Amino acid sequence: MEFSPRAAELTTLLENRMTNFSTHSQVDEIGRVVSVGDGIARVFGLNEIQAGEMVEFASGVKGIALNLENENVGIVVFGSDTAMKEGDLVKRTGSIVDVPAGKAMLGRVVDALGVPIDGRGALSDHERRRVEVKAPGIIERQYVHEPMQTGLKAVDSLVPIGRGQRELLIRDRQTGKTVIAIYTILNQKQMNSRGTAFLLLF
Repeated sequence: MEFSPRAAELTTLLENRMTNFSTHSQVDEIGRVVSVGDGIARVFGLNEIQAGEMVEFASGVKGIALNLENENVGIVVFGSDTAMKEGDLVKRTGSIVDVPAGKAMLGRVVDALGVPIDGRGALSDHERRRVEVKAPGIIERQYVHEPMQTGLKAVDSLVPIGRGQRELLIRDRQTGKTVIAIYTILNQKQMNSRGTAFLLLF
């Protein structure tokens, strides 16, 4: 029996469809908002969610699951919660919250999830790292070995600071704490005027 060209095309198409057919199905766990307010949403129905997992609301706003309880889940909303209401659907994404990292972030303005909001386009070359990670032990950390000049002679001579060191500025109100911090930041550009963009900012 001869097949017409049209029948042959249909046969080939059906064979290709049967070859590429997959029985794998994806099941999304969906919950519903019980209450929302002050940037926190209580969601019922996400029984298998992980701590720190990203979720997506029906409005497109995303959030992170932080408070896991028996009856519901407390989710911190990344964005405005004014459009959310009781009964809205919430979907798990299956991924732990991560953000872009690297030198491509220098000088950019981003939101809480690392999405650029400065109108300069997408980030060029970057990697992604999880937000919640265990800090390296004191032995694994690089020691402070390079001085950092603040530009204030009293500070640089009496209490020298190292690059990468934490320093506490504590004093009463209106005594110049912010001014000292701003002078220190501005002085880094002068000290590293011939350096890379990384040194200019840090």
